[in-house]
Amino acid sequence: MAALTDNRTIALTHFTVSNRDEKPLLRISTAGSVDDGKSTLIGRLLFDTKTVWEDNLEEISKSKVNRASHGLDLSLLTDGLRAEREQGITIDVAYRYFSTPKRQFIVADTPGHEQYTRNMATGASTCDLAIILLDARKGVLEQSRRHSRIAWLLGVRHLVFAVNKMDLVEFSHEVFDDIRAHATKLLAGMDGVIADFIPLSALDGDNVVTRSERTPWYKGPSLLELLETVDPPHIAAAQPFRMSVQMVIRPHLDFRGYAGQLASGWVRVGDPIVALPSGKRSTVKRIVTFDGDLTEAFAPMSITLELEDELDIARGDLLASPATAPKVARRLHTTLVWMSEEPLDKQKTYLLQHGTRVVPARLNGESLTLNGIGPVEVETAELLPYDTYRENRSTGGFILIDTISNLTLASGLIEGEVREEEETLESFSDAPFTPAERRKLRALLAHMKRFGFSFDHEDFEQGEGI
Repeated sequence: MAALTDNRTIALTHFTVSNRDEKPLLRISTAGSVDDGKSTLIGRLLFDTKTVWEDNLEEISKSKVNRASHGLDLSLLTDGLRAEREQGITIDVAYRYFSTPKRQFIVADTPGHEQYTRNMATGASTCDLAIILLDARKGVLEQSRRHSRIAWLLGVRHLVFAVNKMDLVEFSHEVFDDIRAHATKLLAGMDGVIADFIPLSALDGDNVVTRSERTPWYKGPSLLELLETVDPPHIAAAQPFRMSVQMVIRPHLDFRGYAGQLASGWVRVGDPIVALPSGKRSTVKRIVTFDGDLTEAFAPMSITLELEDELDIARGDLLASPATAPKVARRLHTTLVWMSEEPLDKQKTYLLQHGTRVVPARLNGESLTLNGIGPVEVETAELLPYDTYRENRSTGGFILIDTISNLTLASGLIEGEVREEEETLESFSDAPFTPAERRKLRALLAHMKRFGFSFDHEDFEQGEGI
């Protein structure tokens, strides 16, 4: 706790790498239908960029499973589960890391099967660019359409359509042009999307790392050349300041600090601060870290803020700049990706976790089932500060949790506030809890009260909501 008592100020560079030669990072996900060659493509990238350890190559060379027509089955570099190797499909999201002299990469190999659409959404949610694999023999399939749409919904604005297995169609220019024409139609409703099209063979390496002589009609870059030159991803530090309070630190009577991780933006000593949803304002007095004080900090640093005024701020509150404060609402237009075998139930109460804030919520929309995606109106028991997902991934996304099992049921993207004339959801206070929900929530409220949440227990006990 020494850093809380002394005011030793340290340089911001203490927490950063000041190497001018540091290579930028690009996060990539692969998507597409089953057996389009996603795992093989990633394996080829790893192999041709010489970022595979010799023991890994030795392991897959001795594997009893080898579906490659010749040479090594490079898909085994990412398909690590026994079920994946036996069935020749990707089930879980696998992350692999590689680099070139120009850039660092994190690539997510996501499943193509419809049953594992939720896993694909998880992999794409943190990516800057999505590679949509298309089998040259099959063209654009329904799952390819679905994954393209999901990637766009999750804020990915750069899509690379990789037409794979061109060796099986004799590297036909006509086949490639026909697939590109059909894929282009997918982009009509995707505002702001950038699309590139590359003919390749992940098995043989054509146009993956180097340009292929077997496609003399293709004048564009190889896949790796494109990945090395795309615009850098959007930097969270360039967005408005947002920080969800994780805990209140009170080691002694002379210090009250609000600890959390910066979701986006910068904060400096002397900056005005607004705490939401209460709307109370103050000014940053100190930016405290274990090593000492800072004069400024930026996302995604974890810090503790001491304010000029002792405000009633608790876990779950969102700190922001008053000039660029997020909106506050209880009724929201959202898009849900349903991840549970238990379907959406309009009569149930769910827990909505947004940053560090957890509030009860009710839903109204189409009946979503496992891997379903659709618009849903959400009403929370308390005001929720938010940005739309398109504006800020960190404060525009949330998850829904079951009040009984505590399992994550869905991930959500906030689209905007429901206007009064659009309201169709039954008032939260008019919707009674089931007996099972009441028992679970009674124990939950007692636990959450420790973190500063306040509820109307009288209404709750009468079954009139929270």
